[in-house]
Amino acid sequence: MTNLMKKIVSAALAITMTMTLAACGAKEEVPASSAPAASAGAKMYKIGISQFGEHASLDNCREGFLQGLAEAGLAEGTDYEVMIQNASFDGGIATQIGQTFSAENVDLMVGIATPSATACYAAAEDKNIPVIFTAITDPVEAKLDSGNVTGTSDKLPVEAQLDLIRSLQPEAKTIGIVYTTSEPNSVSAIAEYEAKGGDYGFTIETVGITSQAEVTQAVDTLIARGIDCMSNLTDNTVVGVLASTLEKTDAAGIPVYGSEVEQVKIGCVAAAGIDYIQLGIQTGMMAARVLRGEATCEEIPYETISEYGIYVNSDALNAMGIQLPAEIAEKAIESNG
Repeated sequence: MTNLMKKIVSAALAITMTMTLAACGAKEEVPASSAPAASAGAKMYKIGISQFGEHASLDNCREGFLQGLAEAGLAEGTDYEVMIQNASFDGGIATQIGQTFSAENVDLMVGIATPSATACYAAAEDKNIPVIFTAITDPVEAKLDSGNVTGTSDKLPVEAQLDLIRSLQPEAKTIGIVYTTSEPNSVSAIAEYEAKGGDYGFTIETVGITSQAEVTQAVDTLIARGIDCMSNLTDNTVVGVLASTLEKTDAAGIPVYGSEVEQVKIGCVAAAGIDYIQLGIQTGMMAARVLRGEATCEEIPYETISEYGIYVNSDALNAMGIQLPAEIAEKAIESNG
């Protein structure tokens, strides 16, 4: 095959891949061809990143992941090229993205959030491509705790959240939670809330949903039940329409507690949560070890960040008439927009 013919075939393949992803609705943020060429003789790793949807927490995971690679000494365009795809909260698209990465024979797949991680793992298994995940509450429940896969968990500090709510609303009795019934992370978190809520004097009211279109109706249902507040999980389907939820709860005078800082910036009153940038950095450094052959995924247990911060939105607190206790104010991080 002549050099000209090779160039024509290569261009056709690139066009075919782009058309396939566009047809299934995937959002291609960074095409594989955008990275500069590696220096002669250097190994250029190919990384495929599948992000389940766009919201600040998952965006922070992605940005942190790239920072982690940099902190580990890997430079984009010299050491690796990256393909970033967004599934727009659609499991079918997440599956298609994983299959595309497999067809491209990437050196590493990265799944941000459970549906993307499980889709990548399914697509990678036959070729034994390593998979790194992040933003997964319960890797065991998601069946991502064995095989050529590892990563980081964003398990919620449920007890810290319950303690925070009790401190800010001493008279509250009922916490409402909307969750996605098909997301293992959320099912696991609900079980923990229900098991521990009574220890803090709370009844937990839940409404399960299957799609984003059902979230606002679920919020209406909880409001009608007379809840005292709501608490968010790291549930991507629910968090993706948080602004719509807050419109309803603000009108009803019901405080909403987030699960991390970005939700507080949007308008939740407070949260006991983790830093998703740091979670991503931790994940990127794990990925660098795998790419360099320093360890396999099987040799690296998944990790959970144990430290959390207390984030508050004073404007949202004031709108709900909630006074911030001095002991909380001393350690809280102000997060107004």
